[in-house]
Amino acid sequence: MMQLPQHPPTADQARVAQLYQRYGLLILAAIHQRIDNKEDAEDILLSVFVVALETPALMDLEEPRQVAWLRRVAHNKCMDFYHRSARSQITSLEQGHVTLYEDERQQPENFALRSEELAQLRAHIATLPEHQQELILLRFGAGMRCTEIAQRMRKSEGAIRTLLSRTLNLLRNIYSQSNQQHVGRGHDA
Repeated sequence: MMQLPQHPPTADQARVAQLYQRYGLLILAAIHQRIDNKEDAEDILLSVFVVALETPALMDLEEPRQVAWLRRVAHNKCMDFYHRSARSQITSLEQGHVTLYEDERQQPENFALRSEELAQLRAHIATLPEHQQELILLRFGAGMRCTEIAQRMRKSEGAIRTLLSRTLNLLRNIYSQSNQQHVGRGHDA
């Protein structure tokens, strides 16, 4: 088997690798908010960092702007993915009718409800402080365990578990208040 010669990474490649180590999971979690399939999300993450390697000006930005840039590229890559997959899923009406409803979750009503619930969840999470949003993304978006999150956020595991519990209770309260307001509006009509 032929091996290609190994070249030491350039300074920009090393800096992009550091960005990947620091923010790869955060960007992956953001991608997972839009893309359910793990392999597709990982492919998109890879393409985001390929673009980063091809953009030397990225290294001239301050770190918060680099992260914002990575998030924007990830968002754009997700939109590209949606557009490509939407074009490739065109089938005849007869085929679509038979296969579409075999899975109950794919029925239009259920799909609309799930989409609405996800939008509501994203809106509620967006009201949380940034560190709690990151915690939710790392735990549930990236599937990280509390010990991994503790290392990443430089906190004790106990502190992460406490913060996670408080964050989930806060989300429950936000949902409860939202539902009470929704019911209250229904009685006013």
